[in-house]
Amino acid sequence: MMNRATVLVVDDDGAVGRVLAALLAQDGYQATLVLNAEAALIELERRSFDLVISDVRMPGMDGMQLLATIKKSMPEVPVVLLTAHGTVALAVEAMRAGAADFLLKPFAREEVLYVVEKALGFSEAARQAPPASRVDSDGLVGSSPALAEARELIGKAALSTASVLILGETGTGKELVARAIHAKSPRAKGPFVRVTGGALPDTLFESELFGYEKGAFTGAATRKPGRVELAKGGTLFLDEVGELPLPLQVKLLRLLQEREFERLGGTETIKADVRIIAATHRPLEQMAREGTFREDLFYRLNVIPLVLPPLRARLGDVDALATHFVASFGRTHGKPKASIAAEALPLLREVQWPGNVRQLQNFIERLVVLSSDDVLAAADVRRELNRSGASLGAPSAESGAGATVSDDGSLDSKRKEAERVAVEEALAKAKGNRSLAARLLGISRRSLYYKLDSIQAK
Repeated sequence: MMNRATVLVVDDDGAVGRVLAALLAQDGYQATLVLNAEAALIELERRSFDLVISDVRMPGMDGMQLLATIKKSMPEVPVVLLTAHGTVALAVEAMRAGAADFLLKPFAREEVLYVVEKALGFSEAARQAPPASRVDSDGLVGSSPALAEARELIGKAALSTASVLILGETGTGKELVARAIHAKSPRAKGPFVRVTGGALPDTLFESELFGYEKGAFTGAATRKPGRVELAKGGTLFLDEVGELPLPLQVKLLRLLQEREFERLGGTETIKADVRIIAATHRPLEQMAREGTFREDLFYRLNVIPLVLPPLRARLGDVDALATHFVASFGRTHGKPKASIAAEALPLLREVQWPGNVRQLQNFIERLVVLSSDDVLAAADVRRELNRSGASLGAPSAESGAGATVSDDGSLDSKRKEAERVAVEEALAKAKGNRSLAARLLGISRRSLYYKLDSIQAK
């Protein structure tokens, strides 16, 4: 079975907890059950977990208090709250407090697995946002002309409640900008709710966006509000809107035009009090001309367009970004004195960074974790650039003519062996934390699971 993420289940009802843990284990997750929040905190101190699922109503410390404690001490760990008393008010309170999602009792297997996958993905995406206390109020780092122009547009967009369409390559910080617009807007006191398009089948995405009524589909044991309801009075962020299939584009268009919707399986028309911010790396205007994206929806979303520059267009910000990330990851990984030498920064400016700020961020984290000294020297940067030069768009002393085949004549087997060594080294450095190991390797958590599965199958 594939070696997958670790999940800590917290529920004072042992029977419910065992069912949930068993359900997760059947799907390949490594689930651990504890019966109260105090035991959960002890377990979190002993080892790392990729996700926590906690009941809300528990004696002693309840789920909301546990959520607050986890968000304060280990904010990178997503928390899903489980309750038999699910209301929109509780869900909004949980989301505002930092919960990745919530589940209602009795729960259906399909929904549990979907929410878990989504929460784990949310955790990776949330890492893009640098700590607000260490950067400007908009969360953006740098002072290049390209970024200054983006900042000006963010300020203007925030004053309005019109729809905003954020365009830019993967890793440029589209969600960070959406959050900045929300934080500066008249709706700042309301919730900021994110939903990603294209990652789910049509029915699942529709239920995620609009919610569903009891009996709407197999496993829908009770009514559940959707993201539109959860975002009431605030902002709904539609990430990767370009991935939505045409049938869902129609439903989204109605939400934008009429400001109303129905839950899946329901007949009641509900008014939508949300501001829409959408984002995509896809060329929506071209897609509209080609008929793969609705033209009327494009114009509804594109009231205020905001194009984010790639990092190669703002290389003057690399020094500030690198310095910020070194300090941030130094605190995260127990190296509060971490810094980067001045002579190392020009090496980073020479890189193309096709994965943009996110790729630079992952690269710096890898440097901080792997370095044995507090000061990251030019030699450290050069070593890591050589190890990952092809993916970074940087010249590599170990690539090209220097490549050799293995003794059995297979270049592929040599590559696989190198991958195995790299994975084992990253896991050792991360002390078994697969989320951190994936970031050190510069790959997604899911890719790491596949590689682990392949290694263990040998």
